[in-house]
Formats: sequence, C-alpha cells, structure tokens
Amino acid sequence: MQYYSTNGKAPIADLHKAVVKGLAEDRGLYMPEKIKQLPKDFFDTIETKTFQEIAYTVADAFFGEDVDADSLKQIIYDTLSFDCPVVKVKDHIYTLELFHGPTLAFKDVGARFMARLLQYFIKQENKGEQVNVLVATSGDTGSAVANGFLGVEGIHVYVLYPKGKVSPIQECQFTTLGKNITAIEVDGVFDDCQALVKNAFMDAELNQHMKLTSANSINVARFLPQAFYYFNAYARMKSLTSHLSPLTSNLVMCVPSGNFGNICSALFGHQQGLPVKRFIAANNANDIFYKYLQSGKYEPRASVQTLANAMDVGDPSNFARILNLYSQNGALSPEDTHAAITSLISGATYSDDQIRKTMRQCYQETGYILDPHGACGYQALVDGLKPGEVGVFCETAHPAKFKEKVDDILGIDVEIPNRLAAFMKGQKQSVPMTKDFADFKHYLLKQ
Repeated sequence: MQYYSTNGKAPIADLHKAVVKGLAEDRGLYMPEKIKQLPKDFFDTIETKTFQEIAYTVADAFFGEDVDADSLKQIIYDTLSFDCPVVKVKDHIYTLELFHGPTLAFKDVGARFMARLLQYFIKQENKGEQVNVLVATSGDTGSAVANGFLGVEGIHVYVLYPKGKVSPIQECQFTTLGKNITAIEVDGVFDDCQALVKNAFMDAELNQHMKLTSANSINVARFLPQAFYYFNAYARMKSLTSHLSPLTSNLVMCVPSGNFGNICSALFGHQQGLPVKRFIAANNANDIFYKYLQSGKYEPRASVQTLANAMDVGDPSNFARILNLYSQNGALSPEDTHAAITSLISGATYSDDQIRKTMRQCYQETGYILDPHGACGYQALVDGLKPGEVGVFCETAHPAKFKEKVDDILGIDVEIPNRLAAFMKGQKQSVPMTKDFADFKHYLLKQ
C-alpha cells in the first residue's frame, strides 16, 4: 500500500519508507491511500475469535500487501502477548482495560508492533545500519516505546521527556533501562520535546549523520495497530451485552485524548466497518479539540499541566490526520469537514477538580479505581450517554502508575504490580537538555 502526506507536498511512500522515515519530507503525517472495508461475516462472528485472530485480520487489511503473511502473523502474536479485556463498571458503562501489557499502558500495543515491524524492515535491508528512534513523551509513550524496543538489535531509542512533568513511576520506566535506550530530560513542556523531534527529522545535516525515525503516534506503525483493541472491544461487548438491544446501533466509544493517536486509530477502524455509533474525545483542561468541535476553528496553544499529564498536549499532532480523513484529503470545505467530524465525534473537557470528584464518586459507587485519564473517559460517558446507548471508555493506564495522585484522592493504598515495582528499583540515567534545538542537534551529532 502507498502512503501520502497530509500536507500534500511530499513524494508518495511505501510502508517501509513511511515506517522508517516516520514524518514525510513536507512535515506532514503519512496516510494510507485507501482504507479497506472488512467483510460483514467478519463482524457477524467476531465474538468467536481471539484477540490475536481479530488483530491479524485488521492488520492484514493495512499491512498485508507489504509484509508476508507468516511474518505479519508472528509480529501480531508477539505484540499481543497480553489481553485487553472489557470490564463492566456500572449499568451501560464498560471499560476497555488497556493496561495489561509490560508497562501497564495502552501504548504497549503500538510500541511493540512498531518495534517488530521496524526490525522486520531492517533485516530486509541487511545493511547493518543502526536506526535511531526519537520519541517525545508526556508520560506513557516513553515507557512503552523504550520497553517495546529494549534490546532490539540495530535500533537505538532516544526518549525526550519534560523535566518534572511525568510521574515518578513513569520516569522510572524509561530512565532505568540502559542498553539501547537513552533518556533525555528536557527543561520544558511536552510540546517542546515534540518540537525537538520534528525539527530533527527536518534537519539535513542530522539526517546525513544518522538514520532517524519516530515512535510517536505520528508514525503509522505506532498508531494504526491501536485499532486492534477497538475491534476486540466490540467482540467482547457482543458477548457481554447480548441481552441488550442490538449493539451495532448503540455502541459509543469514549477515548481519553492527548495527541489524538488513540482515537485516530479508532476512527480508522470505523472506516473499516467497525460498528460504533459515535465517539467521544475526552480532554482534560487542554481542550483545543473540544473548542474546535464547538467553533470549527483549530487554535493550538501552549499546553497546561494537569492531573492527567499524558493528555497535556496543546497542539495534537494527529488532528491533521482526522482533518485529512474527514475532508477526504482536502476535497471538502472546512465547513463540510467540520460537519462530518461533529456528526460522529463529540467532546468533553474536565478540570483537575472534576477529575478528582469523578475518581471519588466512581470508587464509592462501584469500587472501580480509575486513573486520572480514565476518569475523563468515564465521566464523559456518565454525562453524554443517551437513552438506549451502551458506552465503553478506555482505561489507558494502570492507576498504580499514578500512585501518589490516586492514593491521595481516594485515600487508599493502590497496590503496585510486581512488574511496575521492578522498574522502581533501577538507577536513573538521563541526559539533561535545554529546549533549544541547537543544543539537541549538537548532542546527536556527537553520537
């Protein structure tokens, strides 16, 4: 399959180039030239299939032309060595638990898939050339990518994160690994980290010095595989809600959203035929997309720090993909594009005080422990579900990853899973960095 740029000024790329380059030459994001519809009989019997079987069918529609069947199946089964179950929280509201992977966050799926696909292409090239992965993180991306790529031959990962603005447990997950993982502590906010990564891709001297790619959700191999678990959620919901009215016309998916890669993958799944009635993008105080839905104007601004730090993004990269998808690659006017988006997607935005209140209420009423990001998704369903609808929200990270916050808000002692505790015993190793690109470039040129 061929991939084009959202900015429309870069050469068409194949999957290999789109994955290895990450960002198109015109600074646009790669989009697949077509989205294949999945057959009706796939959905008719989807509840009888395993997560891995479902994911392989979805992946084949995107990647099957470029990766041989046996290799793709191996990548899928290696990636999905854990489950993403659906759990009932209260009547008509369920959660898709995405924290059962190695770093207890939803990004484990995309990061593990990308690591394996990139290694597949490196082996095909057989040049012995090191690929350097640059990834900016506001929290969970760094740990998921670092652990997904840890020890992968031929790849070195540089994780850029904002100093003092990720949770201590999150920081442990990517600063204690060593080997082929380097943590870079940037004196700034997430948007500064993301700007450093994007500027590196556009710098001719740097790209001549080293082979660069990104593992942020700007990379097609990172965000597209996240569609897998929405299909799995539909399959599990078919089983869990068979006693309710037909699911196909009533299912609402709610996604806590920061850089919008996660909900973007869900929207691509919807284009493939995933039977979801509508979507809700749940924001914290960084409400740029929410305001776009209300006004039709996209006005990015500096991010503000919140309880739900992984969603602290003031200029979501994947908004460009959503705009491209529903404008039909620019064929529709801005007004018609806005109408198409708002007919399928609504928004919600919550302050830190509202997040705290939601976490307390949910725990008191149901016994379910929400993390601050999941709390935004849960509350958006509480506020936004219509009669007859059934909602599923993404619980994007284990509450223990935000233990200090959750313990304080709920007055409990959240148990830390063993695999999380293991990270906390390691020694922090990080490189201090200013937000000045010249300093970052100088550092990379010495590597």
